[in-house]
Parts: sequence; structure tokens; C-alpha cells
Amino acid sequence: MSNRGAKNAEVVSLSESNFFRVASGDFPKVPGSPIAYWIGDAGRQAYAHKQSIGSTCYGQPGLQTSDNNRFIRHWHELPFAMIGFGFSSSLEAAESTYKWFPYLKGGSFRKWYGNQEHVVNWKNNGQEIKASIDEKYPYLNGNIDYVVKDRGYYFHELLTYTKITSAKFSARSATRGFLFDVAGSSVFPATADRLPMLAFLNSSVSQLFIRAQNPTINIQSGDIDRLPFSTYLLSSKYAELSELAARCVEIAQIDWDSHELSWDFSFDPLVRSADQSIPLQSNARSLRNVQKDRVHELQNLEEHIHQILLDAYGLHSVIGAEVESEDITLFCNPHYRYGGGKSEEELEALLLADTMREFISYAVGCMFGRYSLDEPGLILANQGESVEDYLKRVPEPTFAPDVDNVIPFLDGDWFTDDVTERFKDFLRVTFGEDYYEENLRFIENALNVKNRRTYSIRDFFLNEFYDDHVRRYKKRPIYWMFSSPKGSFRALIYMHRYRPDTVSVVLNNYLREFRTKLVAQRDQLEAVSVSTGSSPAEKTRALRDLDKLVKVISELEDYEHDVLYPLAAQQVEIDLDDGVKVNYPKFGSALKKITGL
Repeated sequence: MSNRGAKNAEVVSLSESNFFRVASGDFPKVPGSPIAYWIGDAGRQAYAHKQSIGSTCYGQPGLQTSDNNRFIRHWHELPFAMIGFGFSSSLEAAESTYKWFPYLKGGSFRKWYGNQEHVVNWKNNGQEIKASIDEKYPYLNGNIDYVVKDRGYYFHELLTYTKITSAKFSARSATRGFLFDVAGSSVFPATADRLPMLAFLNSSVSQLFIRAQNPTINIQSGDIDRLPFSTYLLSSKYAELSELAARCVEIAQIDWDSHELSWDFSFDPLVRSADQSIPLQSNARSLRNVQKDRVHELQNLEEHIHQILLDAYGLHSVIGAEVESEDITLFCNPHYRYGGGKSEEELEALLLADTMREFISYAVGCMFGRYSLDEPGLILANQGESVEDYLKRVPEPTFAPDVDNVIPFLDGDWFTDDVTERFKDFLRVTFGEDYYEENLRFIENALNVKNRRTYSIRDFFLNEFYDDHVRRYKKRPIYWMFSSPKGSFRALIYMHRYRPDTVSVVLNNYLREFRTKLVAQRDQLEAVSVSTGSSPAEKTRALRDLDKLVKVISELEDYEHDVLYPLAAQQVEIDLDDGVKVNYPKFGSALKKITGL
């Protein structure tokens, strides 16, 4: 833009009714000299104090493993006992026997706490990663610092943020024990109290400065370093900002830990607060009220933080203190979880459906012994564990886990441990017998978000459960679905309890038994179709059902002979350390295909 020698330059906004008058000499006050006219005089003046995040902390883009498929896992894929939590230094971690350690990889737009889903192989201080880098990049001559950056800060308390974001910038607090990668870049405040800086990073003020410095979706560590975090302007409010941010982190952590993908998950929220003296609908309503209070409190806290920062920086004329509902990044906030363009009624219906799906997922976890109604957190979560291991932890379970680690998913109650029947038992145990029928109808109605004419809990298990599980576990499922080509036979196993004879159990105790029962039914239908005592309508119906049944039996025979029997004979071994992406394909067409795995 040419100003033809004038001291001031007019910059016209997109709105014809507004324009900004900015001295061209003011642009260099913002690092990089962007034409950020919208931040105003007060915004530009904030940089004049010569204080920035980079002057009060150390920032670093983090580790690049050189081979993420080899060295990174979702934590739930692994034996839980192989993950080392809570170490405060690389030396402590190196002296331990652990192979896998918590690893921050950025993740979705979420403030304050969360996105803790991954682990990295850092056994013996990253010995395998370093050897891989040396082999892959010989021209580095052993200087791995170009790839394995800033090892001195691994396992320290930190603030982490997502480098690439299509939404707004968000930062989170993490305690000791983490490594971090380039997508989950981190900063390490020099002072012990990092919370005032976290409050600043998650504020509308930092959003303003980030947008001024870098309008792209790729936020570099240098962009964060240059943010004008002024201890001079904020000194009188440090204690208050710390207290507010601490509560924000606490609320976000409660929300994060209420879901299975948190390694600190203990009980499903509905189960934790279950009251059998009232219907499930009333229990769900009480939980929802608690969640709404939590969202409202966090929104008030964030707006209070924004007010403090706007006062300190003098930016009231540039931005407001209000926080939009969709920016309260809690799972229990449907405005954040499902986005805009939906009515309150639609949002609440979606959240209720997901609440029921989470309850059902937890129920299946209890069926396999991953969880227990009697003890918080993980019970069976290491390779090859059995019911005997479960009973050592929970000698007298309120709801007993499945003995053989196989739960059939069939269109009918052909087996006593069928998933639908087991879920009904679980519902009775958790929410009582008095309201059982009402509770079951409530769940079915909540799940029927498409308003299908007929819909049952069995419909959910047959048509939706496994897809929901695969999505929930980020295409690294811990429950694996054995399925014939058209799904006439399906059975679920828990991979942590898998043994080399598990396929034989599926084959002999379930597939063959199911086929035997179908053959008996076929024979009965044939008898009806030729019986002189059958009416024409009965014969017609029998022939129609017989035709379907013959096709199903043929499908099961082919699945048995071509797929399951040869696989059972192989006694396939798996190693959970290799991850789902390696282990799942070992079973080929015996398992339900997962696109993108």
C-alpha cells in the first residue's frame, strides 16, 4: 500500500460503514510488521513493553520420531502395565523398565486440559528412536538434535498447544510425565506458576494477537514466543488469574476423565450417580443439570479472565469479554461437541444419544472385565488376562464378566451370553428392576435419533454399536468383531484377553453351535412346508423363511470352512505392543473390515 508520503494511512474495512485510520509507522510495533490495523493503538502499545512469552518461558516444537507408525500408539492399544506415568525427568524414565510414556500430539480444539491420548516408545531414553534416526538420516552424523529436539525439557510440567488448527487457538496444562511432538508444541514458563500464562493463551486477547502476527492455520512456536504477555500489565492480577485458570483446568479435567479415552477414567457418569429409586430418565436429567452447571461455570470463569485481560491491555474498544457457547470446550457442551446450525432441542437429543452410547460402551467393558461396577478404572487391561485375574481384584462382582471372552451379536437370543441379553442384565443391576421396562424404552428412544418406526436395543447392537466403538477408539478398536461376510454371524472379543485358542472358541462354541441350531430350525420349517396339517398361509410363510435360512446356513458354512477353521488351526499369536494396526489384519476376513485401518 502506497501512502505517497503521508504520515497516516487509511485502511478501509470490509464494512463500508467503518474504516480504520492507522499511522504507517505503527505497523512495525507488531513483530513481523503485519498490517494488523484491527488491534488498535492499545494492541500495538502492548508490544512496546518489550515483554513476551518468549522472554518469560522456553518454547519448543518437540520430538519428531521419524516413524510414527513404529514409535507411537494410542494408549488403549497397549498393555496398561507397559506405560510409565508421572516421571519427572528423562533420567528417572530411563532408569525404569517402562517402554511407553505419555506423548502430547496437539489434537482438536480444546482448552485447559485434555487431548492426552498417545504414548511414545522412549525406552532407555529413546534408544530405538535415536538408532532409527541415525539409520534414516546418516548425513546428520549422529547429531539427532535436528529431529529429537530439546530433550532437556521432556517430562517437565508444561503448557501445550495444537500447532495446526482450523478453529481457534487453544492451550492446555499438563503435569509432569509427558513428552511432546511438533504438532503438540509446548512452552515451559520460568516461574513455578504457569497458570496465569495459560489464562492469557486461552483468552480473546491472545487470539487477537495471534491473528495479527499469523493469520494462517499453522501456529509456529515463534508466533507464541512473540505474544505480548506482559508481567508489567498483569502483576497485580497474577494471583487472581492463577486461581481462575486452576478452576478452569479442574473443570476441563473432570470432563476429560468422564470418558473412556482418558487413562484416568473411573466410572461411567450415569453409573457413578445411579439412583435406583428413580427412573433412568430422572438420573439422566440430574446428570445433565450437573453438566449444564459445569458449562455455565466455565463460561463465567473464561469471561472473568477476558475482563481482567481487557482491562490490563486496554482493549475493550477492540474486542469484547463474551465467550461464545461453542468455545466452551467440554464434551458435555453440545454447542461445542456438535457445532452450530442446530436447535437446542436437536443438540440435547444428540447429547442424550451419546450419553446412552457411552453407558452402553461402559456396559460392554464390564461384560469383558475391562471395567467393574465394584472398582474404579481399568481392571483387565494387560495382555492375556483372564477372569481369574479379574476375581483377584474383584472377588464378589456385582456384575460378572464373560468367562470365555466371546460375546455373540446375533439377531435373536440364541445364546445366554448374547450381548443384548447381557446388557439387559446390566441395566437391571445398575438401575434396578422396578423401572427396568421404562428404563429400557428410554434408552431405545434416546438412541433412535433418526425416528425409525421400530427400533430396539438389539437393533443398536447389530447395526450401530461396532461403528460407534471404532469411532470412539479412533480406528484402533480394543473390541474386535468376528463377522461372516453378510454379518449373519457376529461375535465380539476383547483383544487384551485374546489367547491363541480364542478363534477356536469362536468356532466351536459359537459358530458351529449357532449353525446346528439353524439346521434344526431349517428341518422344522421343511416339515411345516410339506405337512398336510399346515394351512396354505403357514406353508407360504415357512417356504419364505426357509429360503432365507438356507442362504444363511450356506454363508456360515463357507465362513467356517474357508475362513474360521483354517484360522483356528493357525493358533495366531498377537503382541499388543505392536498395536492394533499390526495385529488386527492378522485375522484377515474373519474380522469385520475397518476402512482406513
